[in-house]
Amino acid sequence: MTDSDVLQIFEGSGALLSGHFVLTSGKHSDRYFEKFNVLNQPWHVETLCEELAARLAPSKPDVILGPTTLGVLLAYETAKHLKVPAAYGEKGADGKRFLRRGEHIAPGQRVAVVDDVLTTGGSVRECIELVEAQGATLCSVGLLVDRSGGTVTFGQAPTMSLLSLQVQSFAPDALPEWLARIPITRPGSTGKK
Repeated sequence: MTDSDVLQIFEGSGALLSGHFVLTSGKHSDRYFEKFNVLNQPWHVETLCEELAARLAPSKPDVILGPTTLGVLLAYETAKHLKVPAAYGEKGADGKRFLRRGEHIAPGQRVAVVDDVLTTGGSVRECIELVEAQGATLCSVGLLVDRSGGTVTFGQAPTMSLLSLQVQSFAPDALPEWLARIPITRPGSTGKK
């Protein structure tokens, strides 16, 4: 599967949007990946996660960890293809990720973290902290889309993305004039302004 194949899935699903968007990170961008438009179609989830599993397999993960909410779908489906357990990093009241439902990551296990669309890497880093807190080892990171074009990294762990693009994002106080003229859309459910 090539970048072009993945891009075609996102475009064909109406998941790649243009306009003025406030991202989960709080940054602004003229392109947005509405992953729900892809991940609500099980045949796309299966296709994308099968490819993600193939790319993660050389790192020999014992567990696949995904952040809530959509990371749960990706962790489950990727783990299914690798025939390993899935775990889900949920947010606690303190803002830190934890394992709620009895899934566990044992000390010494090799864990691959998966996520949908990477901009700054915040959710992935939170999951990496959870892996380390459990005494396990991060063996790889798998992403559907890397908006950073490979500029965001996670230490020594190899990062595999099905689609890598350099999509610009801007701090709220550093918007270019052309973007500031477009009305803001706040996709997702974070409520960031």
